[in-house]
Amino acid sequence: MTETVEVGRKEVILKRTRWGRIKDSLNEFWLVFSNNTSALVGLAIFSVILMVAVFAPFIAPYDPYVKTGMPFEAPSDAHLLGTNDVGEDILSELIYGARISLLIGFVAAVVATLIGGVLGLLSGYYGGVVDEVIMRFTDVWLAFPGLLFTIFLAAVLVRTPIGGRIIYTVIIAIALNSWSGVARLVRSVTLKVKEMPFVEAARAAGASNFKIIFRHILPNASPILLVSVLTRIDSAMLTEASLSFLGIGDPTVKSWGMIIHYAMIRNAIVTGRWWWFIPPGLMISITVLSIILISIGLEEYINPRIRRGF
Repeated sequence: MTETVEVGRKEVILKRTRWGRIKDSLNEFWLVFSNNTSALVGLAIFSVILMVAVFAPFIAPYDPYVKTGMPFEAPSDAHLLGTNDVGEDILSELIYGARISLLIGFVAAVVATLIGGVLGLLSGYYGGVVDEVIMRFTDVWLAFPGLLFTIFLAAVLVRTPIGGRIIYTVIIAIALNSWSGVARLVRSVTLKVKEMPFVEAARAAGASNFKIIFRHILPNASPILLVSVLTRIDSAMLTEASLSFLGIGDPTVKSWGMIIHYAMIRNAIVTGRWWWFIPPGLMISITVLSIILISIGLEEYINPRIRRGF
């Protein structure tokens, strides 16, 4: 009985120690991150944009899918950014567009990171033939021009939209084009971590490959994966805007890229309707900038050399 109690106490102590390490890591992260003014500015900007996207139904003055004025109205008290070619309020489109643009960016980045992360873990851990096959396939994938390849994938996949929605097809097309860089990064981390003593100890204790990969190696690769998700959100948003501009996006949703697309095909630049195409372009630029600033703060925490000024 005493031995059982003692084991239980050790387990409690171990759990407390583990939670203590997590708490210390979070405190260290915030200390480093909060000392980076650029990262805090980026976080503040992105938080505002995210709140606008979440509370869009309460912030938007009109339903962006409903005609609320005459076509091509200039900015006024009733419509602060005027109306589009069918009389829909552009400000409401802009607010609701934050939802779709952020959704596409986040989901595409997560899917790309999951694909690249799994392939990178398998390649680095098993090595040999598995590593050779995965890395050669990755090299071939990297050889294709990024945006052109995404346009090709989107154009092909749009013919059979996933779930009947083109937006899902666009997300998959963007994700399929951006996983390869993640795979190479995760593979390099895996090659280093799998040679560490604690991994050798787990292997000697009879731990399965699955347990070693996802319990011991993956946590050490998680900072790389987190930064990868962030850096691919802005890339995915820019790619979605490019696809929408070219007419490959989903015309049934209100995204910033689709707003620019309709502004261009209705000759907004030629007719001088700046309020139609400049605001969504600015929103894309500001959002991308905020994510880049946040990524800089995360990189400073992950890479001690940057903190030490080396």
